[in-house]
Amino acid sequence: MHGAPLPRTFYDAPVEFVAPRLLGSVLVHTTDEGTVAVRLTEVEAYAGPRDPASHAFRGRTARNAVMFGPPGHSYVYFTYGMHHCVNLVCGPDGTASGILLRAGEIIEGQDLAAARRPRSSARDLARGPARLCNALAIARPENGLDVCDPDGPLRVLAGDPVVPTSVRSGPRVGVNGGKDTPWRFWIDGDPTVSAYRPHVPRRRAPAAP
Repeated sequence: MHGAPLPRTFYDAPVEFVAPRLLGSVLVHTTDEGTVAVRLTEVEAYAGPRDPASHAFRGRTARNAVMFGPPGHSYVYFTYGMHHCVNLVCGPDGTASGILLRAGEIIEGQDLAAARRPRSSARDLARGPARLCNALAIARPENGLDVCDPDGPLRVLAGDPVVPTSVRSGPRVGVNGGKDTPWRFWIDGDPTVSAYRPHVPRRRAPAAP
C-alpha cells in the first residue's frame, strides 16, 4: 500500500525545493489505538532565519530547538492554546527550515480518524493542519521523532508520484511576515486541500477617553 520511508537525503535540501516534492507522500502514525495514514495534499515551506514567517527567524529557543537539528525529524508545536501542528525539518543542521503539513486524505485507519474527529466528514478529517494532527493523534510527545526510521511510530513513506503540472503554489495561510512568498503548495483540484485565508491584523481596542 505504501512505499519505503523517504530517506534523510530527501529532506537535506532547500525547503522550497523539498516542499512540492513532498505532495503525495504518506504520513503514518502508529499508536496503541492503531495506525492512521494520510496522503499529503497541501504543505507550506518555512525557511528559518531567512524567512520572517518562520518560528526560527529570530533564532533558537526551547520551543523551536528541533528545527535546528538534523533533517527528517518532526517539529510539533502548540498554537492558539488549543491546536497542535506538525512540520518536517529540512536542510542541514543549523538551517532551521521546515515544512508545515497542512492537509491530506486519510487512506488508512479511517474509522479511528473518524472516532477522533466525530463531527468531520471524510473530506474534512485532515483538511487543515490542526485537523490533521487530531486525526493522527499527533501532539507534543511526537516532537523530535525521526520520520525516516522504518520502525518508528511516526514516519513518512513514498507515495504515488504527483504529476508536476497538477502542483500549484501561492501565498501561505495566515502569515504576516513574508505574506506574499508563494511557498504554499497543493495538489490542484484535490477536495482535501484547505481554504486559503490571508493574515488579518488584530484590531487594537480604542483608547479610553
